[in-house]
Amino acid sequence: MTWNKPPAGVAVAVDASDTDHARLRELGYKQELKRHLSVLSNFSISFSIISVLTGVTTLYNTGLTFGGPATMTLGWFVAGAFTMAVGLSMAEICSAFPTSGGLYYWSARLSGHRWAPFASWITGWFNIVGQWAGTASVDFSLAQLIQVIILLSTGGNNGGGYLASKYVVIAIHAGILLSQAIINSLSITWISFIGQFAAAWNMLGVFTLMFAVPVVATERASAKFVFSHFNTDNSAGIHSNLYIFVLGLLMSQYTLSGYDSSAHMTEETKNADWNGPIGIISAIGISLIVGWGYILGITFAVKDVPYLLSPDNDAGGYAIAEVFYLAFKSRYGNGVGGIVCLGIVAVAIYFCGMSSVTSNSRMTYAFSRDGAMPFSSVWHKVNKQEVPINAVWLSAFISLCMALPSLGSLVAFQAMASVATTAVCIAYALPTLFRITLGRKCFVPGPFNLGRYGVLVGWIAVLWVATITVLFSLPVSYPVTKNTLNYTPVAVGGLFTLVLSSWILNARHWFKGPVTNLRA
Repeated sequence: MTWNKPPAGVAVAVDASDTDHARLRELGYKQELKRHLSVLSNFSISFSIISVLTGVTTLYNTGLTFGGPATMTLGWFVAGAFTMAVGLSMAEICSAFPTSGGLYYWSARLSGHRWAPFASWITGWFNIVGQWAGTASVDFSLAQLIQVIILLSTGGNNGGGYLASKYVVIAIHAGILLSQAIINSLSITWISFIGQFAAAWNMLGVFTLMFAVPVVATERASAKFVFSHFNTDNSAGIHSNLYIFVLGLLMSQYTLSGYDSSAHMTEETKNADWNGPIGIISAIGISLIVGWGYILGITFAVKDVPYLLSPDNDAGGYAIAEVFYLAFKSRYGNGVGGIVCLGIVAVAIYFCGMSSVTSNSRMTYAFSRDGAMPFSSVWHKVNKQEVPINAVWLSAFISLCMALPSLGSLVAFQAMASVATTAVCIAYALPTLFRITLGRKCFVPGPFNLGRYGVLVGWIAVLWVATITVLFSLPVSYPVTKNTLNYTPVAVGGLFTLVLSSWILNARHWFKGPVTNLRA
């Protein structure tokens, strides 16, 4: 691995700005966005989107159901190691092509002239739809957590507490997105500050909860239970240990995504060909460490797995909320402290959604700049504060629309949410696949590169994404009915069909891949 970091110093920092602009022009674009982000700011946005407090909290039920403590504590590093391989491959390409378009631009540059438009089209649409679905999933999860917080605050499921209806939940979701769009309409200076605050909140929140919850709990699990207890007692009709373990990995893989945001923010990042890649791998690496600590801390407070998953408990079956609530109730006679802990998580999820909108809008801006979206001329407009304002509001609106199926069926929404994990992972893998195949001989690495290990790491990344795409499409419950069907292959297959059909019937006649916005 070769890291040719630019030398530090004031003079170089000034030159670096000119170098960033010149490099962007080499890639075909003029500087339209304000280049204000440092490596810390770039990292903060990806770290806030990965947000272990968001992913682990949201899918802790899945982890407990499929394998339990052993799957969560050990499976975290299985998913983490392969995710790091994906991240390293992306970081290497990001260093060579630091643009807001990120993945779809990389695919175009690495697939050769003949395949560039098609590769760019497929990658771009999988990436952008996956991002929108991710924002919808994150913010809807926050709305559901607020629903649980209100339930516990008013007496709990067994004490006459108020359970908000699905219409109230979707209204909360809409309010969340509205506020996030307003914040993202501010200048990048404010976004940078809020992003760093969000990263600090996530970090401090993890350390607070990982120590406070098990310390407060009057009963704690043994180390043997936390590291080796494998839960096979599920209502899904699945008895194969390997199958159960694989399904339990979903919690980890769902959490460890979103780090492409560092690439989408490179046109606003100083020393982009170095700081963008560092933002990617540092967000993954630090998330791995603090995420494992969070999982350990919470799981040491777990005693009765079936009760935590039961819809008859005070939190209505929201396992991690019940863990917090019981820990404080057992010590102090009430669960107020647990509700405060849930508030810490809720703020972290809010920041995750806010940063997701930031990343979505930059991807929308770049994709429309290249003419790939309907009404592209509208979405890539930049206001006086150098913010792609229309792209911000479009991203928020589409994420709201993606949550509306929850009014008819949560199964339908879960199908939509599954795109957030699978489609984005596919988009991550495509440019890497082109880099190690069609573009292997012509790829010119940037300052951050993997040297002779680039191709090997690339193949590991591609094979991992192919593997999890298949595994996460398998049934999650038997017998399979319309209510238990895993809609992931349906949702992802439907997306692929739409994208491919639009290419064959229309886009192939006019979309030529990334186009320059430079004027003579």
